[in-house]
Amino acid sequence: MNASSPPQSNDSKPSNEDHPPESDHKHLLPLSTDNTPLISDEEVAYESNEKIIIDGLDDSSDYTSTPPFSWRKLWLFTGPGFLMSIAFLDPGNLEGDLQAGAIAGYSLLWLLMWATVMGLLIQLLSARVGVATGKHLAELCREEYDKWTGLVLWVMAEVALIGADIQEVIGSAIAIQILSNGVLPIWVGVVITASDCFMFLLLENYGVRNLEAVFAVLISTMGLSFAWMFADAQPSGKELLIGLLVPKLSSRTIRQAVGVVGCVIMPHNVFLHSALVQSRKIDPNKKGRVQEAIKYYTIESSIALFISFMINLCVTTVFAKGFYNTKQADTIGLVNAGQYLEKKYGGGFMPVLYIWGIGLLAAGQSSTITGTYAGQFIMGGFLNLRLKKWLRALITRSCAIVPTMIVALVFNKSEASLDVLNEWLNVLQSIQIPFALIPLLTLVSKEEIMGVFKIGPTLEKAAWSVAGLVMVINGYLLLDFFVAEVNGFLFGSLAVTCTAAYVAFIIYLINHGNCLPSTLFNRIVNKGYAYIGK
Repeated sequence: MNASSPPQSNDSKPSNEDHPPESDHKHLLPLSTDNTPLISDEEVAYESNEKIIIDGLDDSSDYTSTPPFSWRKLWLFTGPGFLMSIAFLDPGNLEGDLQAGAIAGYSLLWLLMWATVMGLLIQLLSARVGVATGKHLAELCREEYDKWTGLVLWVMAEVALIGADIQEVIGSAIAIQILSNGVLPIWVGVVITASDCFMFLLLENYGVRNLEAVFAVLISTMGLSFAWMFADAQPSGKELLIGLLVPKLSSRTIRQAVGVVGCVIMPHNVFLHSALVQSRKIDPNKKGRVQEAIKYYTIESSIALFISFMINLCVTTVFAKGFYNTKQADTIGLVNAGQYLEKKYGGGFMPVLYIWGIGLLAAGQSSTITGTYAGQFIMGGFLNLRLKKWLRALITRSCAIVPTMIVALVFNKSEASLDVLNEWLNVLQSIQIPFALIPLLTLVSKEEIMGVFKIGPTLEKAAWSVAGLVMVINGYLLLDFFVAEVNGFLFGSLAVTCTAAYVAFIIYLINHGNCLPSTLFNRIVNKGYAYIGK
């Protein structure tokens, strides 16, 4: 000690080193090599020590220009887009594909293609939010909206996730029933599928990259299975090209058209993708790193959705070739599709029934695991819960499996009852779509949140147009469904009251963001609020 140093007073206050202020609490956490906490004291999608480091990114402070393309970097960024694409291949989508093919033939292939493009646009915006802010959509919603609005959005997201999970789990259960030659009933298949939660927990312990590799195997299994069916069926190449290039729509196929478009936007998938992109170590404060990440995620997601489009195309054309303009067209569904395929295309070296079962099982298993993943991000982000991963996954899985088991036991009486269930689940998910799209478009348009990565006016108008189209189409589906199902004054009054509250909440969300492009609808909403104020 320096002799000239003044003596320390006994009544001096404790130093900050002994009692650091609460604002510096995060600095007590273990640090990585770049001085970022390895374990966050707040809810995050991935801890710092779980993220994949992208080698070769320039760390210079003036990193403003985009570096040249690198195949190695693309490979390191590859993964989140393929996990996101699984929602485009879940059993609900496959049922929509087979029904569109059986009833509309090749005529809706153009719509399937453009619906996939619209879905890609929404998912790229979700990825953009996650990369540019370093937070996922559920976290941003918690910060953007007041407590009660955030809670309503969380409940809606959970309801949508449960609805999707029921379809996915039952799809897997149907596949297990097919592959067991009918020995295992639907409810047993549900129990087996529920165990994927523990498989997911096991995979997570081996790192993000290994988890992504397993999903790559499942997507490859789907691709090979449905490509095999396509090769066996040999659909007409000429009709396929005409279906892709020439738009056709008739009154007879309008319901299938609505189903094709409605299936591309899954509410939980919008939340999921914004979290998945954070599995790579990107500093949101460095413009160049964010720019490069967005570029590679755009390429990767486009490739992933192109593959999902080709798989959906195979399913649609196989059923178009085999069942269009037949008596079975109006009765075919996910439950009996395997039997119809076997009768139409026979056995052969590998019976088509089992090929269909393998593809369906891969679709169901992969989508239920991503559903568990999405559930963790949604619950943790909205509620800011710091739970252990196994506990949070168990809670998420239980929220879906319990109602699924009840549904499987109640509706496992006939194929018709399962078809009715599927219609109700489609309606349930359609209702939730605005509560994912409106917050996403609100946040991605705000400069104070996105900074220089705020989307421009052209892209903003295109995104709102796509969102508006999807919501209108799903609104048509809801109207058609309720007109057919709602009977009686009491039930009708309840439906009208709920619809009024639903529409009012949507208008509130749009008005809260104050970022809807200057359109006729926006002017109508503003005039309505002005009139109410008077």
